[in-house]
Amino acid sequence: MTAHTSLPRRAAAELIGTAGLLVVVIGSGIQAAELSRDTGVALLANSVASAIGLGLIITLFGPLSGAHLNPVVTLTAWWSRRTGGEGLAGREALTYAVAQTAGAIGGAVLAEAMFGRAPGAFATQVRDGGHLLVGEVVATAGLVLVIQGLGRIGRSGLIPAAVAAYIAAAIWFASSGSFANPAGTIGRSFSDSFTGIAPQSLPGFVLAQLIGGILGLALAALLYGTTRSAKQPVPVETLAEPGPVDDATVTKAAYETIG
Repeated sequence: MTAHTSLPRRAAAELIGTAGLLVVVIGSGIQAAELSRDTGVALLANSVASAIGLGLIITLFGPLSGAHLNPVVTLTAWWSRRTGGEGLAGREALTYAVAQTAGAIGGAVLAEAMFGRAPGAFATQVRDGGHLLVGEVVATAGLVLVIQGLGRIGRSGLIPAAVAAYIAAAIWFASSGSFANPAGTIGRSFSDSFTGIAPQSLPGFVLAQLIGGILGLALAALLYGTTRSAKQPVPVETLAEPGPVDDATVTKAAYETIG
């Protein structure tokens, strides 16, 4: 994320990026269901399109806002800042979450309109049962672990491809279908299609996603340590011993400390 990018511009990137993601997920689901009566084939097409679209969106919007596209990812960034790492302040996190949710709803309505369907109809596909919620916890925890783990080992450049690959896999291995995104889940309730979820199923899924986010953070901390920077300020009194500390030495130490 570019540090000097204004919050309104970052919020716009989150809104547009999340809208684009929902267009890809729902649109490819509608198309797949119309072209194939085989559920497995339709799911394969939907998962491949979703993964490719997600990877491209993260690559495109990542330099602007970090391309969270997901309130759980945003909350982990907020928590990282509170624990001494890089991340978002509370106001920024709230702005991101609102933009993501609005974008998800807008993307769902746009996808419906693209296929000549009446926009605004709520989904009727009920997704309930404890096993689905367990699947959603696992899917979200894995997503957070992938993002946090790569960030903490200095491999952030791999995140777009890794997240796309993980989502493609999780759509298949998670019993819930791996929604793993509260904003996306809300958006998908506005589409009575292959990828939709009935509004009455939202509370359980969103709660499971939040639990999964916490679990993912805990696993990342266990495996990779805290988010605190490894570089600590160098005490002036330890520099250039045993001689006196001059201005040049202090200046050099300051540059080493900040970068």
